[in-house]
Amino acid sequence: MAINLEDPKKLKPLREQIHQVAMNMLRPISRKYDKAEHEYPTELDMLAAMADGLAESGQGEGAGATGVRRDSKPDDGTVKNGANMSSVISVSEMCWGDVGLTLAMPRQGLGNSAIASVANDEQHERFDGVWASMAITEPGTGSDSANIKTTATLDGDHYVLNGEKIFVTSGDRSDAVVVWATLDKELGKAAIKSFVVEKGTPGMKVERLEHKLGIKASDTATITFTDCRVPAENLLGSPEINVKEGFAGAMATFDNTRPLVASMAVGCARAALDYTRDLLQQAGVEIDYDRPAHLQSAAAAKFIQLESDYEGAYLLMLQAAWMADNRQPNSKEASMAKAKAGRMGSDVTLSCVELAGTIGYSEGELLEKWARDSKILDIFEGTQQIQQLIVARRVLGLTSAELK
Repeated sequence: MAINLEDPKKLKPLREQIHQVAMNMLRPISRKYDKAEHEYPTELDMLAAMADGLAESGQGEGAGATGVRRDSKPDDGTVKNGANMSSVISVSEMCWGDVGLTLAMPRQGLGNSAIASVANDEQHERFDGVWASMAITEPGTGSDSANIKTTATLDGDHYVLNGEKIFVTSGDRSDAVVVWATLDKELGKAAIKSFVVEKGTPGMKVERLEHKLGIKASDTATITFTDCRVPAENLLGSPEINVKEGFAGAMATFDNTRPLVASMAVGCARAALDYTRDLLQQAGVEIDYDRPAHLQSAAAAKFIQLESDYEGAYLLMLQAAWMADNRQPNSKEASMAKAKAGRMGSDVTLSCVELAGTIGYSEGELLEKWARDSKILDIFEGTQQIQQLIVARRVLGLTSAELK
């Protein structure tokens, strides 16, 4: 089955439309909400409404994050460019405008992708339109999601949750939080399940919002759960503990969200490259793609190297999304895209700051902001080091116990 890594024709109008939104609606308010940390960007409500309107008319996916359910099969065996491909293209263009504002979009939470990936039919319908953030990380667990300490104990027709979650994106603004908790610590990874906990549930408390290096337009919360009773039907997917399946059910979410994070890094890097190219041209630096880099100025040679690094990340992102749309296992490719794009994003934006000199370091332009925003994209949804470890396991055919 061949993979075409050009933009599908049907998605080109979508890219162009969202690019206009990013340029005319996000860029103008980017600095405003970078300085007004934790203030909700009310302009995003109109964007979400527009996205929902397009979805209802059959012209878009709507404001909700997408995912591929593990038991889904193509209808006719044909190659598809579907929700995952349109999502990475859309998100990359939005992040060309602003990463923090993209993360703050209503109903675009990572929890929405978890619901789309893992929920059964009844849950899909019940949680349709809910803005869901995702709570995984805990104090002391970091990248080791399998070492989750938050517990979920069945009590009648409810699960009782106890624990603390940190770095929950949109944790204060969202309607609900998808919480990862263990049903039985003794059974390890297989007992970890996802629960939809709606805001206002007794025992759930947003303790604080974090002050951050970048993505300041997005709120990042610490949330505690103290004897928090959640309806049993809010457990996403099957409540059965399948030791053979292990962590696969929960980790299916990451196979969909990691290409999305890669697309965020791609969009932010593209913004920096576009602006830096204009600056270099204004300074009289000629960038000639038909000449060897060593025969050009140092600035032009550096810029060409940055663009090639960007291109590699962009193609890996498209490949991971394409595989998800065509129901192909993409765990390795999703981690490859996330690892490459996360590192590329930081390298490119910081290098563009250097190439731009005083303009790059000044708050008069957005280059310094893009450099700050891009760093988190190499950290959340699995750090650079964790992604390399996952890729190594897939390539070598080793389990997590065999390669730590």
